[in-house]
Amino acid sequence: MISSSTLSLSNIPPTPSPATAPTFSDPPPSPESPSRRIKSSPQLNRWSRARAVRSGRKLTRPVERSADEMTATDSPARLVSDTNSSGSGNELSLFNDGGGEGERLAAAKSIYMVSDGTGWTVEHSVTAALGQFEHCLVDRVCPINTHLFSGIDDVDRLMEVIAQAAKEGAMLVYTLADPSIAESARQACLLWGVTSLDVLSPITEAVASHLGVSPSGLPRWAPGRNSSLGEDYFRRIEAIEFTIKQDDGALPRNLHQADIVLTGVSRTGKTPLSIYLAQKGYRVANVPIVKNVDLPKTIFEVDPEKVFALTINPVALRSIRRARAKTLGLGDSVMNCNYSEMDYVKQELEFASKIFQQNPIWPVIEVTAKAIEETAAIVLRLYHDRKNRCSMPRISKRY
Repeated sequence: MISSSTLSLSNIPPTPSPATAPTFSDPPPSPESPSRRIKSSPQLNRWSRARAVRSGRKLTRPVERSADEMTATDSPARLVSDTNSSGSGNELSLFNDGGGEGERLAAAKSIYMVSDGTGWTVEHSVTAALGQFEHCLVDRVCPINTHLFSGIDDVDRLMEVIAQAAKEGAMLVYTLADPSIAESARQACLLWGVTSLDVLSPITEAVASHLGVSPSGLPRWAPGRNSSLGEDYFRRIEAIEFTIKQDDGALPRNLHQADIVLTGVSRTGKTPLSIYLAQKGYRVANVPIVKNVDLPKTIFEVDPEKVFALTINPVALRSIRRARAKTLGLGDSVMNCNYSEMDYVKQELEFASKIFQQNPIWPVIEVTAKAIEETAAIVLRLYHDRKNRCSMPRISKRY
């Protein structure tokens, strides 16, 4: 049950004093201390940081600190123990900038993401914002760590997280549905000087004003709410089960039951796109196109507005097929077979293009260099425009 207690001076832990708060400073480079230099490839370091930024993971590397910098109350073991007790495993992460001769270790800045539910909203909001700073976070070496604290539904646990954020100088971004808990977070952050951002309250208040209805103040997954295991939930589960059974042209007789039918040559991303759409509640079937092999008759019998064609640049397709063969451990003889030869790839794409031309209602979506999310957004936009008969300007058949 969600606590509705408000913030008061009695339930706020004492402000961390400068004398006891741990400080994390860069150890000065010293020729007598080779252990303070991490010898690694600058290119590999930049790649690792870029991957961590995009995925939201943290990079952890141990850093030796001198005895006068580390006290008994400020040890790595104590810090890890304290943070783990609040359910986060968020050790301080430091990593090398890979700057060659100017190589040094920089303390990463932290962003604490707090949610009273699963944390999906706050996590994706922060990740989207960090995407605007990749040039700084990677190339200019200003490392950042993100730590997700989900299920924070009472003030006591919230205060523990904010206290730790104050110690590390972290930023706090939170989505707390209960107005009293959100207000407690705001007051505590003001008191301790923690930079904070409330993601949920402004839009909730705006929608409430627009609808003229007060919000419930309950998290989406709170006990007593039926939305967590409601009709939408079971529809998504059913869609995932259907999509898995219909993968790669299986059971073509069931195509009429699908909400969306994807078709295209091998390695155009039909299966991952199908699974992604299924998680959103759409029953998806995908039908592969193989040179000189007829498509199942049922794909021409279903509503053509449900069918979406995928195509790709031949050079990119050849690279993807060769990489796929390598991951499967296939030898050069297999890699050089028709499947990944440029001539065969072009012929297969031309064969698919003729099928698409014979079915002009099928939108042809170019997936080269597109993420699954981008292709899914195009599919869903067209799907709902057609379903709802929205008036829209005439657009190209390629997207």
